[in-house]
Amino acid sequence: MNIEQRLTAEHSRALTMAIVKYIGADTTRFKELMFVFLKGEHRLTQRAAWPLSYACIAEPKLVRPYFSKLIDELNRPGNHPAIKRNILRIFQEIDIPEKYQGAVIDACFKIIADPLQPVAVMAFAISTATRLCKPHPELKKELLLVLEQLAVYPQTPGVTVRIKRALKELT
Repeated sequence: MNIEQRLTAEHSRALTMAIVKYIGADTTRFKELMFVFLKGEHRLTQRAAWPLSYACIAEPKLVRPYFSKLIDELNRPGNHPAIKRNILRIFQEIDIPEKYQGAVIDACFKIIADPLQPVAVMAFAISTATRLCKPHPELKKELLLVLEQLAVYPQTPGVTVRIKRALKELT
């Protein structure tokens, strides 16, 4: 399968699942998907983000060499929300090496503090930050303050649920 060619031709759940199945645990095939994701052409990067997230969740060891690149993409200004959403979906589900946790937490705090972020991006950032901050009392306190302040203002149902769940986990 030529992943780039297939993603250029269509964007569907069926194709996403076919790509994830095709990659399996194969590092060479995963590398091909990462190349398409990191290539830079916006539409293709957006389309590659979806199968990338599912492939990483299914086989977390595949993403190990790419943590810094994913963090760079998460922080890149102007990236489409689909890119941030899918990177955060990965980070929400897999173990993040300790050396990258600070950068991920920092990115999550920035996203949570930005009221212009789409609902799904903010929701995944809240869940990721909660999981990473829970074992660290000083970060846990800081996240609690941010979430309590955020809860004072009207939020969408998706964000409200994540805030409530996070507050319950952190207290």
